[in-house]
This record gives sequence, structure tokens and C-alpha cells, in this order.
Amino acid sequence: MTAELNWESGEGLLGIDDPAAWDAACERGERHLGTAVIGLAFNCPLEEASPRIVRAMRLPDAAQRGFAYTAAGSAARLHGELTPELYAALRAAGPGRRRDALEHVMRALPAETGEGLLPQLLGRLDARFRASTLPEPERSLRLWARPATGCPEEELGEWWMRKPVRAPWVG
Repeated sequence: MTAELNWESGEGLLGIDDPAAWDAACERGERHLGTAVIGLAFNCPLEEASPRIVRAMRLPDAAQRGFAYTAAGSAARLHGELTPELYAALRAAGPGRRRDALEHVMRALPAETGEGLLPQLLGRLDARFRASTLPEPERSLRLWARPATGCPEEELGEWWMRKPVRAPWVG
């Protein structure tokens, strides 16, 4: 399938099944590396996809980095586990990305993980977020911060109805 990859347009990248092709594209500085790493998560063993997912989490393009977190959740769903390096990369990520990725992983892993480490991590992240934000029913930040998903705001829950305790733009 790798012969049909179009790095310029992104066509065919979800079908990538050759980690070396991803590595070469990364070295060339190709676009759509995050998209392709989702393909690796679907089409390669976890041990082969994992280091590329971690590397994609450090891409300069924010959108492509976001796809790396999607790839981590997809890999967990497909394989029922995370590698230690993927788990460490998720722990090192910022709270928003980390919470989204861990929540995706939680939905993907078997139910017996419900009392394990991931729910504890999600609980701690939620507590930290609530401690550093306040409810914001008037949604005054909507002019600057909008959800990246196409989901209606009513379905996003409390996370999009909060604002920082201290405005970062005020000295």
C-alpha cells in the first residue's frame, strides 16, 4: 500500500503500513505526518507504531500533533494496551491533550481497567483543571477559544464552560 501514498495531499496515508516510509517522510519534513501515524497505528504492530506516534507528538504543526494523540488512542483501542513510551508521552503532554487522549484510551481499553491507573490520572487531571478554572456561564471566551471538533457545544460538557482563575493576559 505504501506505493500509493501522497504526502502532499495526504491521500492514502491512513493506509500506510511501512514504518520506514514514515521515518523517511519525517526526515524529508513531509506534511501530513500526523495523519500517516494514525495509519501506522491501524496497520502496524504496536511496538513498531509506538515510537513514531511519540515522535509525531513533537511535530511543529499543532494539527498534526493532535493526530498523534488520536493515533495513541486508536492504538490502545486496537491493541488493548499502551507501550511504556506511549504512556510516558501521554503523561508528559499538556493537560488538554493528555485528558482527551487518556479519555479516548479509557473508552478503548477493556472494562477491567476501570479501577486502574488511567481513571486515577483522569481524576487528577480533572481536579487540577477545576482548581485552575472557574465556571463561565456567559461564555465570554468564545470569541477566542472554540472547540476544534464539529460537536455542538452542549455536548462538550463542563470543560468548555470554564475560564482561567487568573486571566493569563493580565499582568
